[in-house]
Amino acid sequence: MADLLNPNCLAFSMIQPNPLPGSYRHANEKIDDISYQALKETEMVAENGFDGIVLQNMNDMPIKQVSSSEAIAYMTKIGYEIKRNFPELALGILMNWDGVAGLSVADATGADFVRVEHLFTGVEVTSAGLLQAQCVEIAELRKRIKSDVPVYADVYEVHGVPLGRKPIEDAAWESVHEAFADGLFIAGKSPKESLELVNKARTKVNNTPIFLGGGATGDNVFGLLQQYDGVCVATWIKNGDMKNPIDPGRAKIFMDEVKRARLEKQGSRAL
Repeated sequence: MADLLNPNCLAFSMIQPNPLPGSYRHANEKIDDISYQALKETEMVAENGFDGIVLQNMNDMPIKQVSSSEAIAYMTKIGYEIKRNFPELALGILMNWDGVAGLSVADATGADFVRVEHLFTGVEVTSAGLLQAQCVEIAELRKRIKSDVPVYADVYEVHGVPLGRKPIEDAAWESVHEAFADGLFIAGKSPKESLELVNKARTKVNNTPIFLGGGATGDNVFGLLQQYDGVCVATWIKNGDMKNPIDPGRAKIFMDEVKRARLEKQGSRAL
């Protein structure tokens, strides 16, 4: 099992099930069929040597800040089935866009971490309007249910527009030292910008695990993992479309580069 609090070049694939019942884009597909498809995709992830997955109800958009009861129930079902069938994979939960619901699902399913995107600290403008920080409610829930699920928080998620934006290093410090995130996701609009952002963040949170939330490819992941502790990949291993199955050839290229980055880091630490 991957060590989320002491990671070394971890690779995660996003698993984004078809629209869940109750969401705008859902048609007539039964939850058992949606869950089965997610399990088959997770099987491909496991076969291709990834360390874990992040389960996200991305296809339920448009979504506001508070998850529906049915979305929480269905994501719990899917997450539980994945964890039961693939215990060797690390499982992360990402609820659009509700970190409190995400932590609830993660704790109930025995997930290894929860990713809180957009709204851990601060305020952001998104297509669904304003999203406001949930760090207080998440901290209260962690205390109330005595959850030990690590919280990984995005700092300035690339698709949102933060209000009152602070330097990335200050925002990262606040997420860790005032809002008590265990780890961070940081990404820019290009690999170059991502590296600039993570290097700045490291000046104030050098001992905090930082994952790249997007933009990794087989061509750049080696370089990115010299600065990041882990990466999430979605469309690149599916030939540019999340609806495609995982391309084994691309997955092998990606994971070969991840393994090369691990060896490079291990060699540097041994010196």
